[in-house]
Formats: sequence, structure tokens, C-alpha cells
Amino acid sequence: MDWLQPVIDVLNRFLQPVVDFMTEWVIDIGPDIGGENVPVMVILLLGTGMYLTVRTGFLQLSRLGHGFGVTTGKYDDPDDPGDVSHFQALTTALSATVGIGNIAGVAMAIHWGGPGALFWMWVTAFLGMATKYSEVVLAQKYRITDEVGTVAGGPMYYIERGLGPKWRPMAIFFAVMLGFTAFLTGNAVQANTVADQMQSAFDFPILATGLVTAVIVGAVILGGIGRIGKVTAVLAPFMAAVYVAGALLIIVLNLGALPGAFVTIFSEAFNPSAGVAGVGAGVFVITLMWGVRRGLFSNEAGQGSAPIAHAAAKTDEPVSEGVVALLEPFIDTLVICSLTGLVIIMTGAYEQRFPTEITLGAGDIAYTTMTDNDRSSGVDAPPQISIVNGAHAQAGIGDPLVSWHEASVALLFTDEAQTRLFSGTVFAERGEAVASDGTTYTSLYGDAVENAAPLTAAAFRQGLQPIGDWGHYIVVFGVLLFGVSTAISWSYYGDRCAHYLLGQKAVLPYKALYVGAHFVGAILPLSVVWALGDVALAIVIWPNLIALLFLAPVVVSETKSYFERKPYEAMLAKNKAREA
Repeated sequence: MDWLQPVIDVLNRFLQPVVDFMTEWVIDIGPDIGGENVPVMVILLLGTGMYLTVRTGFLQLSRLGHGFGVTTGKYDDPDDPGDVSHFQALTTALSATVGIGNIAGVAMAIHWGGPGALFWMWVTAFLGMATKYSEVVLAQKYRITDEVGTVAGGPMYYIERGLGPKWRPMAIFFAVMLGFTAFLTGNAVQANTVADQMQSAFDFPILATGLVTAVIVGAVILGGIGRIGKVTAVLAPFMAAVYVAGALLIIVLNLGALPGAFVTIFSEAFNPSAGVAGVGAGVFVITLMWGVRRGLFSNEAGQGSAPIAHAAAKTDEPVSEGVVALLEPFIDTLVICSLTGLVIIMTGAYEQRFPTEITLGAGDIAYTTMTDNDRSSGVDAPPQISIVNGAHAQAGIGDPLVSWHEASVALLFTDEAQTRLFSGTVFAERGEAVASDGTTYTSLYGDAVENAAPLTAAAFRQGLQPIGDWGHYIVVFGVLLFGVSTAISWSYYGDRCAHYLLGQKAVLPYKALYVGAHFVGAILPLSVVWALGDVALAIVIWPNLIALLFLAPVVVSETKSYFERKPYEAMLAKNKAREA
């Protein structure tokens, strides 16, 4: 593995400037409110969700029950056009949405935005239910059957066929960007988090994890949507059940902390306070943005990915699949993400420090300064930082600190047992530390705050400690299954984009590149992969949300027609007669 580190470092140096530039000009662009920038993407996402909620008459409340009914299959007609059942379409989409965002994404939102970020994830999910319903109705209405008899649908089709041929350039742009996003958000991020968690839990080599998961993903996706649907129909319910059962057990064991957790969430949502060593928000806009960003990453409402899976469902009534799609943000964010967030908050893990290996060149290390309100803020890495007996030689306001996830590490040690204090110099740009005796270290050790999947694992481990030291394995197991299943489902989104752009001949090459990107994602630094995913998401939502706003009257018309005609009642009677 020694040969791999230089490759990682080169990729990190190349990609970081790209990430920084795109973050500034794509994600962070927006009006200044209260001294903080509110991204236009946040405003557009929440605004579109609210508009569609009103236009559909708060359908996420009134028709959620019907969505559950359709999903059970009691209204299914086996003769309807399509490739998979309602249930398989839902599980394929859920396998893409219920994933790393539910484990690592929630932890990141709370880490950076504080407990109040969970509230804004809820808001994003509630509004996202109307957004996703609208996406799926349009995807079903404007889908096509391709030259090999497979259904193809999604935003690129409803942009071109719904808005007209003159909008084709925007449809092409969407397909290109979603195909690129599939490599990152649905693939590289999943592989990265799986590899990171396997190394953290079992010291399993990142390279080996990347190879194994890439082979598994490749074996499934070569079978097309039929095989994907069969695999996810089993995998998605199973993995969700295990994870939810573990979280519920922790909540029951710590039931007395539940009311306080909700009080903390609601109070911190509107009046956040700075967390441990600056982690957590302290600024309302930051809390809101992290909740919305991670909420979008988790339930994918508005980015136009899930409609591609739902377009393959067997039905000739677009609204019947639209109500199934209502269940996605409900299950993904309002149930599973909430359980993750409650476990992290109830155990207090987000405020605690844990023995950590500080890998100086791995991308998670940061160099910060302390501001006058004792919150750390990122700065350009100083050429060197002096450490005396484990502590920063200078730790006053404005002085540089070695930090992990931008929270300073008070004492640095040379050994994992933390018995030998480090004295010497940390060289930021070189990613190494040189001790007073001349020994060079690429890693040091200390008590640090955790983030992403390791934070969730720490919370589960602590929450289940009264009955055994095994809670973190639920997260390890969940990350493995969630990550692989998400990558499998996202491959279908990408190959439909490739098909739209270049035809059937492009599908197999795309799948090959997708498997390669999965492996590369596993070995890249965590911070770079997640940042690239955020940039891709910020770009891809624009054409989709614009189309949703213009095509909202079509959604309203389809919804009104469906519930006035009630075709599901006739189908229910037909199925009962068939069974008799």
C-alpha cells in the first residue's frame, strides 16, 4: 500500500483546487443574509418543493396511504407496460437513496451544522415528497421504449418531450451532468465510505475493499434493470430492517434522553450554538445549509435521479407510480435519517472526542486557527507548526492548530496507546511530522471529534454498550450493504443517461467506466470525494427543477384526472375476480 499514497496525494492536489473553485462558483453563490451566504440552490430547492406542495394540495399528506396501497401490489396489472413492478421500482430507487447519506450524511450534517441540521433535513424531506411525486409522474408520462424493448424515462425525456424540442440542449446537459453525478454521488462516495469504514473497523486495506466491491457491483449491473430490481427487492428491505432495529433498540435503552433530544433539535434549528471546538453551527444559515444539503443527498428529491428507476414500473397510470415515490423521502429521511440523528444526539457522540489516528496526508487533516469566540476556522496551511510535549507551542487566538475535521487536537502522541507525547514540528504541506530526535511520522494520535460513518458507528457502539460491545458492527454492516446497493442502483441511472445521449452502443462502455470509477472512489481522500459529489449535485438540480416548475400544470392535470377517475378501484375489483 506504500505505493498508493503518492497516487492519492497527486489526485488530492489536482482535485482540491477544482473543488474549491466549483464550490465557490456553483454551491456558494447566493445572497448574503446575516453575514452568511445562502446558496441559490438551497433557495431553489426549497422554493420548488413548497410550490409543488401547494399546487398538488399537500398531496404528501393526503395520498401517502394510497402510495402504500399501490406498493403492496394490490392494484398491479401484469399486462401493464414496463420492466419491473411498483415494489421493485421503489426498492431500486430506495437502494439508491437509502445509503451512505443515511449513515455518514446525517453525521456530517450534525457535525458541521449541529443538531438543528436534522430539523432542516426533515423540512427538505417533507417538501421533497411533492417534488419527487412530480418528477415521477412526468417520468412515467413521457417515457419511451427503446430499440431493445426496454423502458427509458427521466428528466431528459420530460424536458425534451414535455417542454418541446427547443429544450433538447437542456435535456442533453442534464443527461451529461447526471451521468457524471452517478460516477460521484452514487458511486465514488459509496465506495469511499465503505472502504473508509472497513479500514476503520477491521484495518482492511482500502485497495482490497475497492476491488471486492467493484467486482460485486459489476456482476450485478451487467444483468440490467431486471437483475438490479431482483437484487434490490431483497437487499433494500433486509438492510433497512437490520439498521432500523438497531437504532430503535438504542432509543428504547436510552428512552429518558428522547424528549431532550427533540428539544435540542428544535431549539438548535433556529438558534444554534457552537459545538465542541467550533464543530456545530453557531450560525443559523450554516445549520440550515448543512441540513438541506445532506437532506438532498439523502433523499435525492429534485435532482432527477429516482424518476429514471420509477419510469420502468409496470403501469399505464403515471400518478399510480407517483404516489409510490412519495414513500421514498418518507422512509429515507423522515424515518431512517431521523433514527440515525436521534442516536447521535441522544448518545452525545457528536460532542465527544475519541482516540483517533491523525493521518497527516489523508485529506481529513486540517490546519486551523482559533478565533476570538473559540471557534475554529479554516486557513491556508502554515509551513510548519511547533509541538512541545504533545501540545501546540502557540495556541492563542489566531495561532495555527493541527486539527481533525476542523476541530483542534489538544495533545498529539506518537503511539496508538497515547503513552508517548510528540515533540517536534508538523509540516503541513509535506503531510508529515518530524520529532525532535529526527524521527519522521506520517501519522500521529490523539483524542479527536469524529465525523461521517465513524461518528455514527461510535454513537451505535456507545448506545448499545449496556448489552455488549458490538453496536458499531451494525453501522459497518449497514455501510457495506447500503454502499454496494446504492452503487448498483445508480449504475442504472447513469446507463439510461448514456443511452439517451449516444444510444444502446454506449451502455456497456458506460458500465465498464462506472466499475472503474467505483474503485478509484474507494482510494480517494474522503473530503475530496464528498465535495465533488456536492458540486455535481448542485449543478444537476438546475435543469430538473426548471422543468418541474414549467411542467407543474401537467402534474396537476394528471393528478386531478387520476383521483377523479379512480382507475385503481376497477383494477382492485379485476384482481379480486382473477383470484376468485
